[in-house]
Amino acid sequence: MKETILVFQLEDPSEKLALETVLFPYHVRLKKIKLEQYTQNLGALAGLWEEDPEAVPAETALDAPMLIFAGIPDAKLNQMLAGLRKRGIQIPYKAILTPTNATWTPLVCFEEIRREHEAMHTKN
Repeated sequence: MKETILVFQLEDPSEKLALETVLFPYHVRLKKIKLEQYTQNLGALAGLWEEDPEAVPAETALDAPMLIFAGIPDAKLNQMLAGLRKRGIQIPYKAILTPTNATWTPLVCFEEIRREHEAMHTKN
């Protein structure tokens, strides 16, 4: 699998340009996922297998931008994340493609990341 970052709901042109600028030196593919593709699973969107041609196009957008990192070695991923932090690019909803979440749709993955994010940032 080609090193890929799936990009969801990143609509702000300046944020898109900043993301592309930071990640360009790493030679990873940035794949902007369209709303219609949100019923496909992450594995298909990342190129692990074919997208389902009979999937009904999605109509529900995510509440915020999300990035899914696929096939990127840990050291390279850590460098990219450090570069994003250094540049001030704040996309709190990020995940690494795994065998478990590869079968999830973007909406399912987003909700799972949101629950984890809220649990980590909730003070007792």
